[in-house]
Amino acid sequence: MTDKTPILRRNLIVMGVSGSGKTTAGETLAAHFGTAFIEGDKLHPAENVAKMSAGIPLDDADRLPWLQAIGARLAEADDAPSGVVAACSSLKKSYRDILRGATRRRTSFVFLDGSLELLRGRMATRKGHFMPASLLDSQLATLERPGADEDVLRIDLDGDIDAELAVAIARIEREDAAAELRRV
Repeated sequence: MTDKTPILRRNLIVMGVSGSGKTTAGETLAAHFGTAFIEGDKLHPAENVAKMSAGIPLDDADRLPWLQAIGARLAEADDAPSGVVAACSSLKKSYRDILRGATRRRTSFVFLDGSLELLRGRMATRKGHFMPASLLDSQLATLERPGADEDVLRIDLDGDIDAELAVAIARIEREDAAAELRRV
């Protein structure tokens, strides 16, 4: 982190269905804030990866140990000066609640939201990932869009993603600076 790198006063979880670009956006946010990035896909139990690779959608019981593993990684950073950035589909409000509850630090979500056509196109061209394009429909069926009562920033994937990310970063920096001033 340089002296000009803003400190992330919260955790950020980049959420969305498969193919939405969670890893790319998460790595961008982590680099901007000079903080750690947690790739949620790497924390899936082997059984989950095998199911998804076979085109079998995960259920809540499959996802629970995975969400707990991500939550444990978030909690490890509770006493660090900076929050962390993670990529996790976080498809249901109950999943987001598990992740929020795992840490003492404020946890916000960055929701990557795009049209079905865009997502299908991304999935069709993606190489080397265990999640087949055939599971996109099951993820969309499972997705509970974040409500106004949740701490979520929405990024429209059908727009200018770089511009949308810049707006999200500016908002995070403003909110974190204001929270820090209130704390002092």
